[in-house]
Amino acid sequence: MNPVRIMTDSTADVTPEVAARLTRVPLTIHFGGEDFIDGVTITHKAFYEKLVECDTLPTTSQATPYVFTEAFQKAVDAGEDVVVITLSAKLSGTYQSAILAAEEFPGRVYVVDSLSVALGSGILAEYALSLADQGLDAAAIAAKLETERTRIHLVALLDTLEYLKRGGRISKTVALAGGLLSIKPVISLDGGEIKILGKARGSRQGNNLLVQEIHSAGGIDFSRPVLLGYTGLDDALLQKYIRDSAALWEGKLDALPCTVVGSVVGTHAGPGAIAVAFFQP
Repeated sequence: MNPVRIMTDSTADVTPEVAARLTRVPLTIHFGGEDFIDGVTITHKAFYEKLVECDTLPTTSQATPYVFTEAFQKAVDAGEDVVVITLSAKLSGTYQSAILAAEEFPGRVYVVDSLSVALGSGILAEYALSLADQGLDAAAIAAKLETERTRIHLVALLDTLEYLKRGGRISKTVALAGGLLSIKPVISLDGGEIKILGKARGSRQGNNLLVQEIHSAGGIDFSRPVLLGYTGLDDALLQKYIRDSAALWEGKLDALPCTVVGSVVGTHAGPGAIAVAFFQP
């Protein structure tokens, strides 16, 4: 049995410790006339600095079949099989690019649509690493991921819907409704698509809604990966959420894994968002 390399696209958010064990295939970010390779030629910090300063919203491009083919070829040449986890096919053509590239490596490369993005696809990748550590082969890992991905919940509190509207991810009507009275929307990914779960006036009410959504999902399976994240240049809002929701975490984890949400998803979420991803029991 060949060793298994776990890959993700660059929208999957993970801690630095997990990132060191993954191969990541980058998407592209376009700021005006400048192109940046996500996580390679622009750091997350530099991205959010430009996002705040720039009058024009950046755009993003999916990873191409070519970059996937290059990554797959390196793994196969090293004697490894591949499981690659992508963001939801309903959000990007990146999944289809991976599928096209994988056709050149029958029986060696397995592509899994996470049905999620950012922290959600990140915890699925972390779970995949644990399956590889247990000695499962690539086909078994992919099959397990396709079963377990339906248990992942990703919920987020955004500062505004403006960035989702400008990026074409929601309608102007929905964005207008969310923008009234300084309402902060709580969103999730349901079946790979963005859904608005509720609207809060102020971060405390928003934090309460996040906690309610976790309870509505049946709670958190703490035997599987859990990850919290934020967009922007500091984690003050995330730390406030952690304090407000302390009852969820106390006695469950030695430390809460946290990370900054990457550039591609940050383009559409905007700064000032916080999010949590977890497996339901």
